[in-house]
Amino acid sequence: MKKREQQRKEQLLQATFEAIADKGYSSVTLQDISNYAGVSKGVTNYYFKNKEDVFAHLLEWLTNKIYQKEANAVQAADTADDMLSAYVNAVFVGPRENDRFYKVYLDFLSYVPKTPRFQEINQRFYNNCFAIGQSIISKGKSEGKFLNVDTEKGPKAIRSLIDGCIIQWVMSGDHSLHKMYKDLCYESITNMLKD
Repeated sequence: MKKREQQRKEQLLQATFEAIADKGYSSVTLQDISNYAGVSKGVTNYYFKNKEDVFAHLLEWLTNKIYQKEANAVQAADTADDMLSAYVNAVFVGPRENDRFYKVYLDFLSYVPKTPRFQEINQRFYNNCFAIGQSIISKGKSEGKFLNVDTEKGPKAIRSLIDGCIIQWVMSGDHSLHKMYKDLCYESITNMLKD
């Protein structure tokens, strides 16, 4: 895809994200997306078949960006402990960013069981997350740590603790608790891996 077309598509996806964050998934229309992007509805229709197509592209775009950020942070670390810390820090970016992303993502998740395309995108995201967890566990095992951690279940447990902590934080509605939940997440994963 040409650079200009890619930029336009990303502009529409960012506009879709903002529209969902402000209005909620079920309320957003193609006209809303066009308005948020500052383009005509015809431009949105040129790049996407329909509302579900825009949303599927958005879910894929968001989850790919999140995964790349998390994977890059983990790959830059040298030890298993540093990898885990980098992973948790990459997830718990900051109160505003996490609040907006997870409110949109949680809105999406209610549609995942009903939409095969969303299921596929979300499963690919989780498989990528599990691969990050696997790399942390493998590094730990090579360092003589995490020796009792099941390599199949461990990565799923890591992501479950991450998602559980961040969802509880979002549901609390209290931005000041962000660091507390981030610390709780790191401690919970560390305790689970060392048992």
